[in-house]
Amino acid sequence: MEESAVEESESGQVEHPLDTSAGVSSGEKGDNGVGKRTSVPKGKKRKKTPRDQTAPKQPLTGYVRFMNDRREKARADHPNIPYSEITKMLGIEWSQLPQDEKQQYLTAAEQDKERYNQEMNAYKQTEAYRIFTQKQAVRKLKEEQREEIGPEKESEITAGFDIPIFTEEFLDHNKARESELRQLRKSNTDYEQQNAVLQKHLENMRAAVEKLTVETQQQKNNNAALQQHLQQLRMTLATGLANTPLPGTNELPSVDTIDEYMERLHSLIIDNNQLNPGLTNNVRDIISRIDFQG
Repeated sequence: MEESAVEESESGQVEHPLDTSAGVSSGEKGDNGVGKRTSVPKGKKRKKTPRDQTAPKQPLTGYVRFMNDRREKARADHPNIPYSEITKMLGIEWSQLPQDEKQQYLTAAEQDKERYNQEMNAYKQTEAYRIFTQKQAVRKLKEEQREEIGPEKESEITAGFDIPIFTEEFLDHNKARESELRQLRKSNTDYEQQNAVLQKHLENMRAAVEKLTVETQQQKNNNAALQQHLQQLRMTLATGLANTPLPGTNELPSVDTIDEYMERLHSLIIDNNQLNPGLTNNVRDIISRIDFQG
């Protein structure tokens, strides 16, 4: 705004009107709360630092608070004096202000600074701060790459984009770039959603694999136990029927032949029970006396 007694910086701070340098760090303050001058190379434009719109509000210095408090009265008392002169006048008044009167502004500034530090520490734990720092890192990388390319080379690269502003060509070009950006944002959102779905699917697959692995191991353990029980059963039957030959062959069972022996014995008992009643009773008696739990 043209009628401004104090100029606000990118961060929301207000710069001293007598300080011709724009670069004032928060850690370089004089005893009167006014920032010390820092040099900026002549002929070199000062780079603007992007503001973080979601960050806590910057604290106001004691000088800024004094200017805000006195500005309107100074305007009313000196309506014909340019604002730049009013600003200089208030700057001199601040410099000559007694310490006891100045202290109220400095105390309020210190309290505001403590508020800012607390809010900033909390803000640094948020997702918004992480996103902003990532954007800052990308911006810094691009600036470093631009410096490596050099101004002459950059001029050659950007020559095709040198379009006079507010012309039909510029507006069409701007619309095309905005459309391209919207499409890229949409694609990025779609990819993020697909990635989230795939990530969920991957987690489900991992859980299913782990479950199947556990079930497979349990089945292997069960099979091993059943195999051991079957082998023990073969040994028990072979021992119990060791003196019971099959009719017509006089074949006696062993651990290796007990499966075939039991099949043939079962057929003889079922199919020829009337012809071999003694065999049936003998086998029944032997089986009843076998200890299958041993």
